[in-house]
Amino acid sequence: MKQGFDNDKYLRIQSEHIRERISHYGNKLYLEFGGKLFDDYHASRVLPGFQPDSKLRMLMQLSSQLEIIIAINAEDIEKNKVRADLGITYDADVLRLRDEFQSRGLQVGAVAITHFNGQSGAVAYRERLERMGIKVAYLHLINNYPTDVDFICSDEGFGRNEYIETSHPLVVVTAPGPGSGKMAVCLSQLYLENKHGVKAGYAKFETFPIWSIPLKHPVNVAYEAATADLNDVNMIDPFHLEAYGKTAVNYNRDIEIFPVLNAIFESIYGENPYKSPTDMGVNMAGFCISDDDVCSQASKDEIIRRYYNTLCNFADGRATEDEINKIKLLMKQLKLSTDDRPTTMAAHEREAKEQMPSAAIQLADGTIITAHSSNLLSASAALIINALKHLSGIDHSLQLIPQQTIEPIQKTKVEMLHSKAPRLHSDEVLVTLSILSLSDPNCRRALDCLPQLKGCQVHATKMLSEVDRKIFKRLGIEFTTDPVKI
Repeated sequence: MKQGFDNDKYLRIQSEHIRERISHYGNKLYLEFGGKLFDDYHASRVLPGFQPDSKLRMLMQLSSQLEIIIAINAEDIEKNKVRADLGITYDADVLRLRDEFQSRGLQVGAVAITHFNGQSGAVAYRERLERMGIKVAYLHLINNYPTDVDFICSDEGFGRNEYIETSHPLVVVTAPGPGSGKMAVCLSQLYLENKHGVKAGYAKFETFPIWSIPLKHPVNVAYEAATADLNDVNMIDPFHLEAYGKTAVNYNRDIEIFPVLNAIFESIYGENPYKSPTDMGVNMAGFCISDDDVCSQASKDEIIRRYYNTLCNFADGRATEDEINKIKLLMKQLKLSTDDRPTTMAAHEREAKEQMPSAAIQLADGTIITAHSSNLLSASAALIINALKHLSGIDHSLQLIPQQTIEPIQKTKVEMLHSKAPRLHSDEVLVTLSILSLSDPNCRRALDCLPQLKGCQVHATKMLSEVDRKIFKRLGIEFTTDPVKI
């Protein structure tokens, strides 16, 4: 796959820029860290060459200078809010994040429970963490936050919060997901540090939107598509334009909150060191794009994928028409259609020909392979078989898995396991290939090509089963489907 992003340069200049910001604020900086620290696959899709763990690797270069605070909203604890991509609750994810950080030698100084108002679930969670030896602090719910600045910056506002003692120059504040109160933790700590005679600084790390590239650049438009459920809107930062006469891209929430932040900074320090929301950021990703055409095309592909995913979420009752319409509008701005995804066209053509659910995959060299479901295999399973045959040079007419091997498996599925779908799914096909590979060199050759499916594009004309979705994700295949249930 073509690369459009210089990851080594990113790691180098991003860490250098954060060090500069630390020194600028007297060797104490609170860094609000947005987005995913682990497995940032959106960034790696729209910026080919960006490694999913790049942000973590960048922090590793600063490990001797930093400690971490993990924020979690008390209401999210109370409601057992689930992180959709991992299927675990936010309170469980706090422990997962802590373990991940500590396994890499990064210090987690504390867990901050924000929006605390006596919730019993939050109290029990604190007790659990403290039994594990984890330092915990409450940040109380403040009425009229963030607009009533005089009250917020008083002993009855931030002053009620528990002070988290930190010992490193860089304090990274992260969270399981949005709405966890990361900014509130940073601002509260600035107020309390000032009370303790420490004039700490604040900065914000967000990969997207990228401030140093055009507003309507496909990379930034792809961010809007990714956050259609949050209704984020990329905008020209008016404060930056007024202060410097230069255009910079930010998003609506940071621009809307800036006057309030300005007042809070002035209340704490007497002046605001920042003239714009963009000034607060430390993101250097835009300076590491090495091939703009590659990143633009990858971002356009991502927007189409987001559109299909939102259609399927809507069919499952997990998205709204507003989200669909927003992404359609973004596609119109870039003159995109679903026909721009080659696998979509190929899958639909195969379905029209076979009158069966079908799928298509685009390999790394651009080759399109198709398949359809049958009495023996699902379309996804057949597609993997066909793709592996092509990659390993096996004649398409050769049956890698004989029918007499498949039929006993189907019998067990239906008669013993009471499955309503006798067709073999992707996982069953791969397990069967693995067993046959002990005696069949063709099966062994085919399995050896499995890593070559990583990064390939797939479209299916029917929504995939949960099993097939998981297998495609584990193989690193980027897939979309029509919003049609089997």
